[in-house]
Amino acid sequence: MTKFTVNDRPVQYRMDPDTPLLFALRDASNLTGTKYGCGVGDCGACMVDIDGEAIRSCLVTIGEVEGRFVTTIEGLSRDRGHPVQQAFAATGAVQCGFCTPGMVMAAAVLLRKSSNPTREEIETALPNLCRCGVYPRLVDAVQRAGRVARREERLSSAPPPGITPEDAADAVPALTSPVQRREPSADTPG
Repeated sequence: MTKFTVNDRPVQYRMDPDTPLLFALRDASNLTGTKYGCGVGDCGACMVDIDGEAIRSCLVTIGEVEGRFVTTIEGLSRDRGHPVQQAFAATGAVQCGFCTPGMVMAAAVLLRKSSNPTREEIETALPNLCRCGVYPRLVDAVQRAGRVARREERLSSAPPPGITPEDAADAVPALTSPVQRREPSADTPG
């Protein structure tokens, strides 16, 4: 069994240690915000934060993550209140949304390291591919998120997600957690 922490919760995966982290997150943990794009590390759609570094989850196995801390887009903010999420929404740096979680995760890691990054630093830290072409707004969104994080600017909140993380994590047989899962009531189907 492979053990590490995902979104501040200790987890144990009963999967082959050579399983890519991307598939453990999506298939076993039902954390589908991390996207499968190319599977070879080129697109960045699967970017997660591992111990404070932006890492493409398709390129790392769960065995390599043993004992480490992983944060996915779901763990960045329960209510979409993270400055990067707010700035992406306010700046219109979201189109189809497929690549957005990876970009948000890379930007969040960058802003934790430098709250006022230059255009060049942003372009280097976010090599993500976007079919919709949000690149002109991407730099603006990250710079705006930096201003929000530095408390130089305020943004109104983006709408909260329509599901709680607890509901999203129901019935994931390949994942065990020391945190007790709630049992469905007699009124709840399933």
